[in-house]
Amino acid sequence: MPAAGREFPLTRRSLVAGIRSDDPESKRRALDALARSYWEPLRSYVRLRWCVDDETAQDLTQDFFAHALERDLFARYDASRARFRTFLRMCLDSFVSNERKGAMRLKRGGGVATLPLDTSLSITDPETGESVAEELLHREWVRAVLTEAVVRLRELCRERGKLAHFDLFARYDLEGPNAEHAPSYASLAEEFDLPVTQVTNFLAYSRREFRRLVLTVLRERSVSDMDLRDDARELLGIHIG
Repeated sequence: MPAAGREFPLTRRSLVAGIRSDDPESKRRALDALARSYWEPLRSYVRLRWCVDDETAQDLTQDFFAHALERDLFARYDASRARFRTFLRMCLDSFVSNERKGAMRLKRGGGVATLPLDTSLSITDPETGESVAEELLHREWVRAVLTEAVVRLRELCRERGKLAHFDLFARYDLEGPNAEHAPSYASLAEEFDLPVTQVTNFLAYSRREFRRLVLTVLRERSVSDMDLRDDARELLGIHIG
């Protein structure tokens, strides 16, 4: 599945309308955008939730989207009842569970099972006993959103001749928190041969653009207003009316 594209920057309303449209082309474009947005989070979720290898996770994700398109599954989503990721996760888990049961029947009948038969992960909080599958998918969704925003920031800085801005952002904000010795503004100024004030300005620019791009990605990928408000508040600390 290709990475999320930029040629079809849907709003939430146009995405929902497109999914439910009677026009085949509008529906196809909306479903394609939806699949691109959720492909990687769902693939990662399947791999972790059901303890399968990457190839199996990819095949299951591909089969799930084919199944969803055949059944017009996404058009059934009701934003008043649940977040879209919750709806999507429940549909996906139901699909994989049925595939797993089919594999077990094949094994009993002498066929070749296509899924591990007893390795699905029991994702529960050890203290509360509650399922944390929702949190797992949410984590993979956030990872995909932020990764896409970083890719777009790099491209934006390249187009504007500001790659030094991105490199500083990558060194300080992306790599720094996990580094054994996190860089300081002073050490970055020496490394990039810039005044400390310039480092400050470059980082401020990159952070501002990164936040804007994160919100752009969220607008493209959130199917409902409720999802967008919740995601913007959690990821960016902003409130959208």
